[in-house]
Amino acid sequence: MDERAAQPVERPQRADAAPSRSVEFRLASQVLGIVAVLTLSFLIELTVLGNLRHDRDQVQLAAEFRIELATTTAPVGPLDDANKALAAGAPVAILDIPKLGLHEVVVEGTSSGTLMSGPGHRRDTPLPGQVGTSVITGRRATYGGPFGSINQLRPGDQIIATTGQGKHSFKVLDVRHAGDPLPPTLTRGQGRLTLVTTDGPALQPTDVLRIDAALTSEAQSRPAQLPSAALPAADALMAGDTSTLLSVVGWAILLVAAAVATVWVRFSTGLWQAWVIGLPVLVALGLTASDDIAALLPNLL
Repeated sequence: MDERAAQPVERPQRADAAPSRSVEFRLASQVLGIVAVLTLSFLIELTVLGNLRHDRDQVQLAAEFRIELATTTAPVGPLDDANKALAAGAPVAILDIPKLGLHEVVVEGTSSGTLMSGPGHRRDTPLPGQVGTSVITGRRATYGGPFGSINQLRPGDQIIATTGQGKHSFKVLDVRHAGDPLPPTLTRGQGRLTLVTTDGPALQPTDVLRIDAALTSEAQSRPAQLPSAALPAADALMAGDTSTLLSVVGWAILLVAAAVATVWVRFSTGLWQAWVIGLPVLVALGLTASDDIAALLPNLL
C-alpha cells in the first residue's frame, strides 16, 4: 500500500480573521476614548471652568463699574461719550435680588458669548430705572447660571438695580410662563424690569421664563434707544452666536489631526504611550475650543 495515499490530505487553512477583528476593536476603542475625552472636556468647560470664568469676569467688571460710578462716567444710554454704540460686554448696571442672594454686574448685549460673563441688558430697551420696560437676560445653568433660581421669586419680592443714574427699586409682579397674560401696559412715566431665562429642564428648555417687576422708585429719563430692527441676530432670545463658526472649524481640524496622531502612536508604539502623549494635547485643544463651541448654543442655557 502506498504510504502517501494513507496520509490525510491537508486542507488549505482559512485565513484567521482574529487579528483583523482585534485591530478593528482596538481602533474603535481608541476612537470612543477620544470622543469621551473631548465630551468630558466640553462638559467641564460649561460647568466648572465656565463658572470660574464667570466669577473672574464678574470681579473685573465690578471693579471697572465701581470706578465709572465714582467718576460719573457710567453709561446711561446705548451710546458712549464718543456717540458710538456701547461695546458688547461693557458693564451697565449692578443687579441685586436679596431673596436669592444674587449680586451680578449686568453687561451690555445678550449674545451667547456676552452672557458668559453675566446677565446682559437687551440693547433695544432702556436701562433699569428709566421710563419704559428694561429687559435683562441671563443664563440658567451654564457659566455661573446667574438666573438659575429666579423662578423662585414671588409677587412682592424686591429687586434693586444700580446704574449711572442711581439706585432703583422694583417689586416683583409675577412669574410669567409662555402663554400667560401679558402685564398691563405702562402709563406715561412708569418703568418696569423684566428678567428672562429658560423655562423647563435646565439643559433642555421648553420655552423662556419671564419675571416682571414694577419700578417703585422715581423713573429716570432715557435717551433715544436702539431700534429693534438694529438688534444683532445673535442677541435674540435663545439664539446662538455664529460668529465663532470659523473658529470652531479651525479647532475641529486641529482636533481631528490630534486624534489621528494619537491613534497612530497607539498602533506604532503602544496604548500607554499614546495616552501619555495624546491626552494632554486633546484636553488642551478641547477646552480651548469649548468656548467657541458653547457660543453656538442658545444664549440662555
